[in-house]
Amino acid sequence: MSRRRAFTLVELLVVIAIIAILAALIFPVFARAKGSARQTQCINNMKQVGTAIDLYMGDYDDIFPSAVDPFDKFRPEIWDAFPEFKQRIPFMPLLHEALQPYLKNLDVFHCPSDVGSQVMDNHPYIDFDTSPSMFATYGTSYAFRTEIAFKYFSQTGFQLPANVNVLFDGSGHWHGSTRAIQKGEDMQTVRDLWRGYRYTTLFGDLHAKSITFYDLEKAWQTPL
Repeated sequence: MSRRRAFTLVELLVVIAIIAILAALIFPVFARAKGSARQTQCINNMKQVGTAIDLYMGDYDDIFPSAVDPFDKFRPEIWDAFPEFKQRIPFMPLLHEALQPYLKNLDVFHCPSDVGSQVMDNHPYIDFDTSPSMFATYGTSYAFRTEIAFKYFSQTGFQLPANVNVLFDGSGHWHGSTRAIQKGEDMQTVRDLWRGYRYTTLFGDLHAKSITFYDLEKAWQTPL
């Protein structure tokens, strides 16, 4: 009778090593694919919000919603330099509340990569804890360029509508390659983290795309 040969310890170790190598190669590919799918979903969300904004403006003389985002509502000190705007914030709804009649589902305000944040990206010295997610905490994952609302801007009033940021992710690490900014970190560390940040962004002409932190800063600097 023939004797069945068992695997040796060395052969088992070789097989395990091969599996580990394949896993190390394949898992990052899966992770990137999942990240890309979440980013695509986020862009689709932005486009739907853009459609809702367009419908809203159709009912309000082409004026953008008179609304704010959670940063404005719960950290109004960011508007200390503009007291005439700051004093209006308590009487303004959040953007997703203003747009609710124009949307079938408010889940479009939920970025699938939203894992919250500890501080505001562009004001890292201001605490803004949104654990477990910004959507779960405030009902939206997105920030609004509220200056548009304060100044009663219309879409046709923009000088460069394709360059003006209207809505964008609450934090750039959700779709980025670097981690979230922690409370109390030095500015050099913050700048290093910014380099990996990406934001799904809706522009004044209502097109949406993913941009870097520095591209978003350029959009902020685009005059209305």
